[in-house]
Amino acid sequence: MQQLSKTTETAFGLIAKAGEAKSYIFEAMFAAKEARFDEASNLIEKADVLLTEAHQIQFKLLSDESNGANDVEVNFIMVHAQDHLMTTILAKELMMEIIENKKEIYELKEKM
Repeated sequence: MQQLSKTTETAFGLIAKAGEAKSYIFEAMFAAKEARFDEASNLIEKADVLLTEAHQIQFKLLSDESNGANDVEVNFIMVHAQDHLMTTILAKELMMEIIENKKEIYELKEKM
């Protein structure tokens, strides 16, 4: 069996972290739909930990490349990993707005 390159292994790590973070983000939205806002907040915090870890990996890749490391390769898996990370960050931003809207709606209904 062929051994994966360092960049490919790193890319799979990014995909895994972004995927797990995205799962937490969507779980948070579903919790907010049921007015479980504390749970939603906790899930977003878990996603943030994973996104921070992914950003650290990405920053190391950028640093290595800017310092002249020749072992940083761009392959389709790395592009896919970056796509996963970017869409997860976007999903988080959108879900935060949706969760906040759900909370406001819930609070308004409680006042009625």
